[in-house]
Formats: sequence, C-alpha cells, structure tokens
Amino acid sequence: MDKLSSSPTSPSSTSALASTSSDHWDLVICPHRKWLDLKLGELWRYRDLILLFVRRDFVSLYKQTILGPLWYLVQPLLTTITFTVVFGNIAKLPTDGLPQFLFYMSGTVVWTYFATCLTKTSETFVQNAQLFGKVYFPRLAVPVSILISNLIAFSIQFVFFLAFMGYFVIRGAHLHPNWWILAAPLLVLMMAGLGLGFGIIVSAMTTKYRDLRFLVQFGVQLLMYAAPVVYSSSSIPARFRPLIQANPMTSVIEAFRHAFLGGGTVSLGGLAYSFAFMVVIVVIGAVIFNRVEATFMDTV
Repeated sequence: MDKLSSSPTSPSSTSALASTSSDHWDLVICPHRKWLDLKLGELWRYRDLILLFVRRDFVSLYKQTILGPLWYLVQPLLTTITFTVVFGNIAKLPTDGLPQFLFYMSGTVVWTYFATCLTKTSETFVQNAQLFGKVYFPRLAVPVSILISNLIAFSIQFVFFLAFMGYFVIRGAHLHPNWWILAAPLLVLMMAGLGLGFGIIVSAMTTKYRDLRFLVQFGVQLLMYAAPVVYSSSSIPARFRPLIQANPMTSVIEAFRHAFLGGGTVSLGGLAYSFAFMVVIVVIGAVIFNRVEATFMDTV
C-alpha cells in the first residue's frame, strides 16, 4: 500500500490564491449612496437595456390592436376635434386669431407629452416591482426609457401637426413661424424634465400610498385646465393670470404656439421661471427617488 504524503503548497498555487484575493470587482452594490448620486455613468453602461425598455414601451402599447401605431395619430386628432367643437364653436373661446384646429392641436400635442411622461413615470416602482426584486440595474433607467419612448410618440404627433400646418397654409391661413422655433429642443427638454420630476416624486410616494395613482390620473386632467391648452393667456382675466402663470407648463405651451404659429406672446421671465422650476423639481425628485429606491421592496 502506498503511503499517503502531504506536500506543501506550491509557489504557483500560493500566487494564484493571492491574486484571487486581490481581485477587484467591476461593480460593487452597497446601500450607502449620496443624495444626488444619480449614477449617470451606469445609465450609459446600461444603454442597451434602456433601448430594450423603450422598444417594450413603444411596441407593446398598441400591440394586437386593429389600428396599431395609428393610435398615436388618432388620439390627438379626436381630442383636437372635440376641443374645436366644444371650446371653439360652442363656448367660442378666442384663439388669438389663429385657426382653431391648429390652436387646439398645438396645445394638445405639447400637453400630451408632458402628461404621459408624468403618469407613466409615476408608476415606476409599482409596475416594475417584480423586475426590481430579481435583478440589479440602475432604477432610473425605467423613467428615462419612458421619456424616450414618449418622445418618439411626440415626434410622430409633431410631424402630424406640421402636416396640418402645411394644409392650412395652402388654404390661405396666415401663420407666422419665427426664430423661436430654434428654442424647440429646449422646450421639449423642459416638458420632459417637468414630467420626470413630478413623476418620480409620485412614484416614490406611491410605494406607501397607492391612492396617489388615482389622484395623479385625475389631477393631470384637472391641471390641463390651469394651462393655456384650450384657451389663450390673453383671454384670462387679469386677476386670475398669476394663478395660470404659476403653472410651469403655461410658458412652455405659449412659447411653442408662438414659435410655430406666430400667435400669443413669449415671456422670457416666464420661461426662466419654468426652467428653474424644472431644475428644482428634478433635483427634489432625484433625492426622493434615491432615498426610496433602497427600501421600496419592503413596502411595495
């Protein structure tokens, strides 16, 4: 019988153990984070995942429907026709001399992007709880993907709006687009920022208070009437104008309408207020979102 013998650890194996113990992890997940640590670098590394979320949100919305993506055009068209009949022909609200159809469609397209970003972002934690509980990725990727997918829908509706502009110009309507069109990307950024900021604040709060989901849906519809979507700012009595101007979307809608249609006025002070409001609400939302992210699975 052979005698069992123990040999000392070879130098090569010792060095291998040492190298293993000194390896550095590429990703360290820990609960301690700064309040404004948005991990934007991680968002960029997970850009492929964000694009998958965008595809999921954009394609699956009207999947297995008869009209499919045409709903992106049908919804603003039907809404605009309704506003034109009710507020233009029945209530006879002034539209600053602009064609009623274009006046209402411009407000509808802008407000729809903001409202959709807000409502869908507000359900980030509740709708994705099962996914968040199984795998790690930067949670902010979901709200960002919502902004991008809604931006695609906004682009489709915006091109639809431009087509109607061309039709009215051919029919002889006097429209006066101006250099404020160059500020359109900034206006879109402000709409997205306001929707994101309000949405992630509500999403953080809905982890404990589910009633907010229903309040948001009702509140967004109600808030639309506190913005110049179906009426012009010039038609508002002077005593009520400060209330309307307090809505950060008011200046955005007015600037968009003035840029492409030439009606109304642009207030630089109002745009500065809306931009500052957007920055503040995004910062507050990011702080609350990061605070809730670490513990939301205990309450969802």
